[in-house]
Amino acid sequence: MTDTVSPDLIAAVRTHAMENYETEGWDFVVECWTDADIAERIEGITTRETAIAAVGRIARLLDERRSEVRAEIF
Repeated sequence: MTDTVSPDLIAAVRTHAMENYETEGWDFVVECWTDADIAERIEGITTRETAIAAVGRIARLLDERRSEVRAEIF
């Protein structure tokens, strides 16, 4: 984990992910990401809101890709 990232920010992102598990790809964060993965994506960020937004953008992209793949199945 990156030493420059506050453990409180990582915890805030993880809590948000768990609270929003069924929306916009946050399940990827809960199921697949380690604290080190979160830290890597929020390095240099200092606020809870910005950290959540940064990870949220990635989670939404993963969710969009999942939807595209599911649409191709049928």
